[in-house]
Amino acid sequence: MGSDGALVDHEAGLERDAFDAHCDHLLLIDKAAGDAVVGVYRLLQRAGAEAAGQFYSESEYDLAPLLKSGRNLLELGRSCLDPAYRGGAAMHHLWQGLAQYVEANEIEVLFGVASFHGTDAEALAEPLSLLYHRHRAPEGLRPRAVNYQPMDLMPAEEIDRRRAMLQVPALIKAYLRLGGFVGDGAYVDHAFNTIDVCLIMDTERMCSARKSIYSREVAE
Repeated sequence: MGSDGALVDHEAGLERDAFDAHCDHLLLIDKAAGDAVVGVYRLLQRAGAEAAGQFYSESEYDLAPLLKSGRNLLELGRSCLDPAYRGGAAMHHLWQGLAQYVEANEIEVLFGVASFHGTDAEALAEPLSLLYHRHRAPEGLRPRAVNYQPMDLMPAEEIDRRRAMLQVPALIKAYLRLGGFVGDGAYVDHAFNTIDVCLIMDTERMCSARKSIYSREVAE
């Protein structure tokens, strides 16, 4: 999407950073396609963040509310699917693996940044305002953007929810369906050509129906 950075290799189609060595990497492998890696999720626990010097999201958000909560945290990042596997069961398989990881490690709060394409906040005024008015995290779990881009760009009564949701990326929609929230303010990342929001999901707040969606087994 036009992103760039010191460790972005456009020719090889690769992106990496200094956090990779401190993370667990959840891989989705298609055995029918010669064991091709077709999906990935990067998982960073507190111990890994301490070894790395911080959580990845701390470059964009003040995570003090989460860090002070005493809860067992897991930062999610680098979610990516091969284009040929998007729109099918692949993402569900990744999330099934994630659910098993969360249970095995007794994770209480999931968080991470997710992106809208582009850096023009006004062009995304309606979806950002929808997130602000309808999906803000509880104050005790609400990180704040360090370079604060307001999300309250439209009055709530002027938002067309259906139209706004059409502009919300699929990954953010999935977190919202599972009971996820967003932090306070967005972050404009010019290097990666995105506007980022911080997503938070308290596993205790997930209702039983959403837990079922999150962790149900898929027939292989």
